[in-house]
Amino acid sequence: MSPDASFYDGTGRTVMVSGGTSGINRGIARRFAESGAKVFVLSRSADKVADTIAELRDLGAEADGMSADVRKAEEVEAAFARCAALFGPIDVVISGAAGNFPAWASDISSNGFRAVMEIDVLGTHHVMMASYAHMRRPGLIVNISAAQAHKAMIGQAHVCAAKAGVDQLTRTLALEWGHEGLRINSVSPGPIEDTEGFRRVAPTPEDVARRVATVPLRRTGHSTEVADLCLFLASDRATYITGAVIPVDGGAAIGVAPDQLAPSLGAPKR
Repeated sequence: MSPDASFYDGTGRTVMVSGGTSGINRGIARRFAESGAKVFVLSRSADKVADTIAELRDLGAEADGMSADVRKAEEVEAAFARCAALFGPIDVVISGAAGNFPAWASDISSNGFRAVMEIDVLGTHHVMMASYAHMRRPGLIVNISAAQAHKAMIGQAHVCAAKAGVDQLTRTLALEWGHEGLRINSVSPGPIEDTEGFRRVAPTPEDVARRVATVPLRRTGHSTEVADLCLFLASDRATYITGAVIPVDGGAAIGVAPDQLAPSLGAPKR
């Protein structure tokens, strides 16, 4: 279960979550709703938007949303305009739409590579540009990144390139917009158990065990742990943090966990 998040009071705040109808992003939307914030979700699936709005309202939050494709600037702009018209200037934007499929680099078609780049990089750009016009100053943008941005992975050439682009957008716009009071950070989740993405890469208990063995803390994460970092970044305790890329991964991106090398190293000396 998530620790208490009473350090953040979302009352009177407006939060937009792009990609907020599934996985980690839905968990973030839920956590902000629990904090008292007004939450607006954006996703391609109209059915998922409706389902998420219903869940957030059941939590007692003012919530709404809109179906939009982040690859299309005009649709993203329309969603942000609707959010601002309903709830007022936006205080926090979470940009989490992403695309992924495992494939060797030599097997990725031009269209497949382009699709991931357009969802992740172009989509992030569209969300950030739409944010600029509708955000309260000071305000916060959090881009949901991934370890692939800085750690090469086989079968992930397209995602590695895309997430590296997302993190550089974070850093560059933190430089350009900081003087206006806009803070921009990336959050980089590791293996998060309660997501469809993790279930795809680790569908069996044996697969889960192999993944856990690569994590220094020897466990998977939970979407609430990512969400609570986003709440912290939105709180008054984080007002001097911008341009940062912050992992929530149990140390998975640091390097190879000790027990993966144990057969060749032998037992450690005490």
